[in-house]
Amino acid sequence: MTLDDLRVFVAVCRAGSLSAVARELGCTQSAVSQHVKRLEREAGVSLLERRPRGVVPTPAGRVLRDAASDSISGLDLALRRLGDLVNGDSGAVRVTTGGTTVRHFMAEAVVAFRQRYPKVSLEFRTETSSRDCFDALSAGDLDLAWVTIDGPVRGIEQRPVVSLPWVLAVRSDDPLAGRPCVSTAEFSDISLIRLPENSTSGARLDAAFAELGIRSSSGTSVADWDTALLLAELGLGHAVVPVLPGWEVPGDGPLRLVPVGGLPPLPVGWAVRRWDALAPLARVFADTVARSCTERTAGTHPK
Repeated sequence: MTLDDLRVFVAVCRAGSLSAVARELGCTQSAVSQHVKRLEREAGVSLLERRPRGVVPTPAGRVLRDAASDSISGLDLALRRLGDLVNGDSGAVRVTTGGTTVRHFMAEAVVAFRQRYPKVSLEFRTETSSRDCFDALSAGDLDLAWVTIDGPVRGIEQRPVVSLPWVLAVRSDDPLAGRPCVSTAEFSDISLIRLPENSTSGARLDAAFAELGIRSSSGTSVADWDTALLLAELGLGHAVVPVLPGWEVPGDGPLRLVPVGGLPPLPVGWAVRRWDALAPLARVFADTVARSCTERTAGTHPK
């Protein structure tokens, strides 16, 4: 049994496919299978069960996967910290998050961090949902994930940074544009632009609507908040979006952001495998982003 065997096995459990891991590693499916077979010979039990659309871990496989995943993550963190000690104020901070997050939440912090640590490389991996960010973080080669906070995740520690209130984005000539506030009861009469179905923010909004008994029509769906705002500005519907740091409410120009009453705010923040094992440079970056978001959000409020 080798560390590579365990890494490959954890990757197969995560992907649910031998061929997908082979493509990721740039090797053959047979080579991936040999890693798993070595582990099965060592353990004396079957670790994977074949299904029509891939593989899933057996009960014994789940035991090994959980233990190996935790151990590999801890080892990777230790190696990263050793590297930071050797390199001093150089090295890399690796972050996974959504496609527009850096612009909305991290732009000022990135500049401040780079000025302080010019030799440190900032590496960003784009994912399409918080769930994908958690999976990427668990894989072991990332330091931080910026996510929507939505309940505990095994093997992950989450730390909320800011809570974002919701607004209704409408054209400036819309009848609702001049309102100081809009209630969720009125959503049944308007067409809403739907947030991504696989996003945590979209799921939380749908859950809040369901709890309030709101059934809204939706003829348009988007991949991110920015596109929702653009379509609302073009008059293709109304968009319920969180107020991002630095935005002004109700806003000006062709778009208006009308506060929505009755919806719980959307908590966003950092996720890591273990805060106490986080590399010093990654911790500094996380703190820099948190401080910047808090300061910018303090100046963002309905007028």
